[in-house]
Amino acid sequence: MSEKIDYQKLEKKLTLQKKSCWEVWDDKIKKQAFDFAEGYKNFLNKSKTEREAIETGIELAQKNGFKNITEVKSLSVGDKVYAINRDKSLFLARIGKQGLDNGMRIIMSHIDSPHLDFKVNPLFEDENLAFAKTHYYGGIKKYQWPAISLALHGVVCLENGKKINIKIGEKDDEPIFMITDLLPHLDRPVGHSGKSEYHEIKGEELNLLLGSLPVNDSKIKEKVKLAILEYLYNKYGIKEEDFASAEIQAVPCEKARDLGFDRSLISAYGHDDKVCAYSSLMSFFDAEIIDQTQVCILIDREEIGSDGNTSAQSVFLESFMLDVLKLNQKNCDINEIYHSYGISQAISADTTVAVDPDYKDVHDLRNACRMGFGLAIEKYTGHGGKYSTSEASAEFLQKLRMIFKKDKNIVCQFSGGIGKVDQGGGGTIAKYLANRNIDVVDAGVALFNIHAPLEIASKADIYCAYLGYKAFYQE
Repeated sequence: MSEKIDYQKLEKKLTLQKKSCWEVWDDKIKKQAFDFAEGYKNFLNKSKTEREAIETGIELAQKNGFKNITEVKSLSVGDKVYAINRDKSLFLARIGKQGLDNGMRIIMSHIDSPHLDFKVNPLFEDENLAFAKTHYYGGIKKYQWPAISLALHGVVCLENGKKINIKIGEKDDEPIFMITDLLPHLDRPVGHSGKSEYHEIKGEELNLLLGSLPVNDSKIKEKVKLAILEYLYNKYGIKEEDFASAEIQAVPCEKARDLGFDRSLISAYGHDDKVCAYSSLMSFFDAEIIDQTQVCILIDREEIGSDGNTSAQSVFLESFMLDVLKLNQKNCDINEIYHSYGISQAISADTTVAVDPDYKDVHDLRNACRMGFGLAIEKYTGHGGKYSTSEASAEFLQKLRMIFKKDKNIVCQFSGGIGKVDQGGGGTIAKYLANRNIDVVDAGVALFNIHAPLEIASKADIYCAYLGYKAFYQE
């Protein structure tokens, strides 16, 4: 007689067993995850804009022994350098035992998040109130932005060349700003007017309320607007024409906060994608030196398609790597960079969507990520017939799987496509690394409320991203 098969053992051996990090980890690792989250929340609170994220990243880099590449004359094994591109992107490298000859380990994440930008000529007055016109940046649901507290962050370059830093609304004793909304009593279907839904917020209606006190002069036409300009000039030296050379963002003034009775989640503005930026940065600092040169990149402009000179499509990456080559006493030749790309591996560290129980119908539940189930690896993103994306090769994914399996605390979940085939979709910076002939895959943290003023992340997934990125860097 043939031996009886134990199908329970066979099922355990052959089928995919999905468990959350909290089910896998012991109390020691859980505490490490909670401790790691405290540093992350501090990073978020200091880094609501691209410029602030880069400034904070530089501070952390310098504390970890990194030097500005413009200040070094040569590079050897173990040396650590960084370069800044227009205060909006940051490139860091640790020289490996074989320089660039054996390729690189690269993690790239973006530090821009959806927000509201001041228009070039923002100030106006209507009904004895002063407002600022805004232009939304990135993919937002416009109805989420009225009636919430907003802070102003940014820079203004005056005509005399002086750069003024603006940050108003973060401290308890500072004013906040707000976009108004229509009350429900006046926003309902009326008779046979054909109106069947609430008022849809339009981009031109995202006007920020600035104040209501007028100047005391009956001959002035726009008294409240002039009062705002008077305040800005007295405090900062800003005149109305200076807004043409300004970058001012309206962002939620909420701080990163623990969410839930068990404090296992974090509510914050900017999880997408500062959660991956912080995790990759800290893993980079903590990783050991290997044969390959390790590179960490914080990049801008992802939310609008990675166009621009501070984006993933910028040639600043090539410029930085050529500088590294030159200082490493190698032939300063772009062909050397291209050769190194061809034998390099990269992670596009970006967020993805977690299955929300209220909106299960938009997901292919067999191929979807869950909150708390660890590092979310997207084989491809894009939309429809895999348009506007790269796709990680089977060989590269197998290597990553083996790297992550060496540490039982690195819990992973694999997906691809972001939602149902003909409904979902999204893009990342992975394709711009792939276009450079680099093996790359998306791996990050699954979120709720992506692109909303406040997003939700799990402390388990955040720490798992750190562990996974660190393993990638040093294995």
